[in-house]
This record gives sequence, structure tokens and C-alpha cells, in this order.
Amino acid sequence: MEPAGAPWCDPRRGYGYSVAPAAQQAPIVRRQPPQHQHQQHQLPPRQDVAAAMASGGGVLKRSLAEVERWQQALYLRAVRQRVAAQAQIAHHPPDAGASGFSFSGMASSGFAAGLSPQPSSTLSSSITTSSRAQTPPRPPVQVQQLLQRQVVASATPQAAQARRATAREMVLLQELEKQLLGEDDDGDGGVADEAAGSACGSTVTGSAWGDTIQELNSTAAAPLPSRSLPMMSATHNNNSSGYSTVPATSRSPSNSSSSSTASSAASSSPPTSAASSRQQLSEVAAAIADGNHAAAAAHLAVLKISANPRGDAEQRLVAMMAAALSSRIAPPSSQHLADLCSAEQRAAWHLLHDVSPCFGLALHGANLAILDAVGDHRAIHLVDFDVSVAQHIALIHALSARGVAGTCLKVTAVVDPTSPFAPALTQALAAAGQRLARHAQQAGVELRFRAVSCVAGEIGASRLGCEPGEALAVNLAFALSRVPDESVSPANPRDELLRGVRALGPRVVTLVEQELNTNTAPLAARFGDACAHYGAVLESLDATLGRDSAQRARAEAALARKAANAVAREGPDRVERCEVFGKWRARFGMAGLRPLAISQGIADRVKARLGPARPGFDVKLDSGRLGVGWMGRVVTVASAWY
Repeated sequence: MEPAGAPWCDPRRGYGYSVAPAAQQAPIVRRQPPQHQHQQHQLPPRQDVAAAMASGGGVLKRSLAEVERWQQALYLRAVRQRVAAQAQIAHHPPDAGASGFSFSGMASSGFAAGLSPQPSSTLSSSITTSSRAQTPPRPPVQVQQLLQRQVVASATPQAAQARRATAREMVLLQELEKQLLGEDDDGDGGVADEAAGSACGSTVTGSAWGDTIQELNSTAAAPLPSRSLPMMSATHNNNSSGYSTVPATSRSPSNSSSSSTASSAASSSPPTSAASSRQQLSEVAAAIADGNHAAAAAHLAVLKISANPRGDAEQRLVAMMAAALSSRIAPPSSQHLADLCSAEQRAAWHLLHDVSPCFGLALHGANLAILDAVGDHRAIHLVDFDVSVAQHIALIHALSARGVAGTCLKVTAVVDPTSPFAPALTQALAAAGQRLARHAQQAGVELRFRAVSCVAGEIGASRLGCEPGEALAVNLAFALSRVPDESVSPANPRDELLRGVRALGPRVVTLVEQELNTNTAPLAARFGDACAHYGAVLESLDATLGRDSAQRARAEAALARKAANAVAREGPDRVERCEVFGKWRARFGMAGLRPLAISQGIADRVKARLGPARPGFDVKLDSGRLGVGWMGRVVTVASAWY
């Protein structure tokens, strides 16, 4: 034990204390702040400590419960000072008159850098009660004001990235305030509990205070988010296509409670950048996946401030994906599926094929693969599960350019009567047949067009009108992803359709699909992939159409409906079920279909069609499959099979 009256210093606080002998009736305390400290921070009085003083008991006669209460108050002070210092430094100059504090020197004393360690019992026992009885208590309302100013101070870009880490800490501070200051107001509340919890002679580890302190320490010790937000690749583990992708912003791991606290902090200021907007979108998806719709709604309210469906590509993406997630937490409605399967949606989707090279070039590659497979045959039979007029018109003119006399093109359009898209497809086929007939007559090609209604299990040569001597080709352009698989129906119509196609013995089967996984991936991963995919498409439209173009508005409306179905619906209601190429390859292989490599000559012709005037678009041939994308992100993939 140190000699009575010898000064004792705690390096964690920077204060020097001189303790007089315990025999003295009035202990003398000399408290000297460090040189950088401009104003003393005094603690609120405690009635039980004052009573101990009045009875002549110095610090050496205090009970262990009092020591622990004093220890807790010191630790709470350090936490308050850290939060207040951050708020003052970020937003306001020091104002001792408003809050009763002076925040000058906080950074040098270590409070602004992080939470200081909890004071030991030795420090608590070296403090007399006279200093505590001299300072009037500070109202808890002022502490709440400081916490609110901490939220306001997060308006800067750097603070916006760190506010999610501090939001939980602020909630814990409020809980600490309630436990400590609230009990003080009661006068004698909690003394017996503290004494019981302090029987071991250390901190109150068995109480809610200890749990909260431990949780607060773990929160404070966690590193703040870096200035550049982490990114998550849009390609999933099951994507073996080999194509590089532009990464999408990743979400930080969260559960329902963290999503809730993050939402309260996020509502204080709008997103300040594209990265923060996508991060908040990911937070919404994570909250929905956790079932925390309240947190999701709070994030969406903030995102609506930065969303602009007529702004730049990023603002349009935020508006599109925020609307998709909003429909997820909205009451169920059948109108969503009706709009997705309507005739207007179909027309707008095919308009996108015409105006976007990401889609049109992939269809052109499929046409060239068909032409290579049929060679110089005069009789050509094309079985199509979703007729695209633009693609077929281009094919008719390409067949005419071969110079083969007597060329006859027979087109069989297959309609699945059980599909929700059947009514719109049936309605469009009549007009499509008439347009194709006009172009075939102008090109000098004989055209026979018919529609066949049959389910996947009824696909056969006789049902489709296949005849000997025909060069049979099957086109699966943006059609197979809308056919349910084993995750939706035990019958697995998707694999059943592929087995029926294989039984036809075609010369070539062309597949064109979007390169994203919206089939079996969980919501968070599905949303991240869709966000990166549709973000690339929207950016590419900036290079082809003006922002106020009526065609662009229709095309983006079609994209928005597809995105909403992909991320906001589950089970049979989700009909947009795209796969990455690696999954298509495995599925085609199980059906008995083998890859037919697209040649370098086809890739060169597709690139020639693109031309040099559009630098952002990319055509890439990789292992016999053709990828078309924007700024490194593969949007569509065309492949051939037999």
C-alpha cells in the first residue's frame, strides 16, 4: 500500500490525485488537470457518497458498491466525451455554455480516438467524495442532445461511411444512460443490486451493465468502414462462364437488429454517392431477407430522395431497384404479374432488343450460328419458342443473301398454354406472321409460318410438323429462362423441354440469355447480381438514346418490371429465372446436348456490325460462346448446341 498522502496517477486519465490520511475528518483533494485540458469535467454528485462524507468516512471507508458506482460513472463520462468530441469536431465549435462542457483538447487526450479502458477499482478507491459533492448534476437531456448532434454530424461523406458503425454504439449509450442516470434519479435504486454484484471485488460482470459494456467495447473496437466501400462480384460460385464482370457494391453482414439501427442513422442524411446508394440498396435487401421490413422501409425512404427516374443512369437504377424492393414489402397484388405478361411489356422488351446493342448483337450472333449450321440447304425449318420479329427479319434477309434459289423458310412458333405469357404471345404471333411474310416476299424467300400450342412434354417431330430433308434449327432466345425448373415444379418443364428438343435431332440449338442468376440464388445475392446487371444496361442506354427519349422510357419500363419480378417475388410468382452460363451448360449437358463452338469468323462479323463508334460496348468470344456487354460487364451470352 502506498504511504498516506503520496500522490498517485493513473496514466489512462491524466489526472493526479493526492489522498490525505484516513484519520482526517475532512479529506483534502487536490485535482490537477493536464496542461492540454482547458476545463474540468466534473461528475454529478451521489447522495449516498455525500452521506458517507457527512458521517466522517473518507474514501478508504467507502463500500465496494460505492466504488463500483463511481467506476461506472467515470466510464460513462469517457464514452460521453468521445461522442461529444466527435460531434463538436465534425459540426460545431466548442460551446461550453450550451452543454456545460468544453471539448478542447479531446483529441489529444485520447477521447476522440476511441473508447478508453474501463477504470480500475484502484483508481476508484483513490478518489475522495468531496469533489463529487461540489459539481451540480448535468440533466440527462443534454446527453440526449449530444447524441442527436452525433447523428447530424454524419452528413459528410466520410462520416456517412462510418455512421453504421456508430449507430449501434449510440443505442448502447442511451441504454447506459438509462441504467446509470435513471437509477440516480431514484435516489437509492440499485444499491443493493450493485453491492450483490460487486461481492467479488471487481466490476459488475454479472449484471446487464457488464453485458452492455462488453458489447460496447466490441463495437468500439471494430474498425470503421474504409473510405472505399467493399465491392462484391456479381458472378456467383456456380458461374463458370469465365467472363469478367463489373463488381456490384456488397453489403456488410447484418441481421435484423443491425439493420434496424442502421436505418435510424441512414435517415439522417441522403446518400452522397453512387456507392452509398447501392450500399443502402443492399442494406434494404438484407433487411428484407431478415424479415425486418421496418428497417427496409426506413432505408427506402432515404433512397427516394436520391432516386430520379429521369436522371443519370445511377439515379435511374436507384429508382428502379428501390421500386422493386418496395413492391417486395407491399401487400401482395396480382397486377404485378399481369403487367409483366402484358402485350405492352412484350412490345417494350422487343424494343429494347432493337435499341440496345447488348441484346441485338447477341441475337445477331445466334442468327449467324444458324446460318453456319444450315449451310446451303434450301428447306430450312426454324422452331422458335418466343418469336422476335427483328431477329427473324434479319434471318430472312441473310438467307436471301446466300443466293440459293428456291430457299424456303418454315417457322414454327411454339406456345405453352400453361405459361402466363401465352395470351400476349398468341396475340402477337398473328401480326408477326404478317410482317415476316411481307419481308420474305421482298427478299425472294418462301415463308411458311404457323403457331403450335403444346406443353413441354408434348414436343415431338410430328407435333411440330418436322419433315425429312429439312435443316432443322431450334431458337431459344430469351425464352428458356421463363420456363419453370425443378425449384418451382416437380415436373421440371425446363429440363423436359430440352430433352424434347434434343429428341428432334436439330442441326443447331441457339441459346441467348442474360448473364445473371435470378433463379435459385437467395434474395441478397440475387439482388446484388440484378443491381449490377441492370445498372450496366442503363449505362449502355446513355450511349444509344437520349435521356428524354420516349423509346428509352418504354425500354426502361420493361427492364423495371423484369427487375421487380426477379427480386420481389418468390415461388411460382417469380417467372424471371435467368441463369449464368455455367448453369446452362450443365443443364444442356444433362439433356444430352453438346456445345457447338461459335467461330471466330462469327465473332468478327458481330464486332463489325457494332462498329468503332461505340467504345463502351464489348464483344468477346470465349471457348466457343459469345458474350456481349458494357464496360467489362457481360450482359448477354449467345451459344450454340447440337
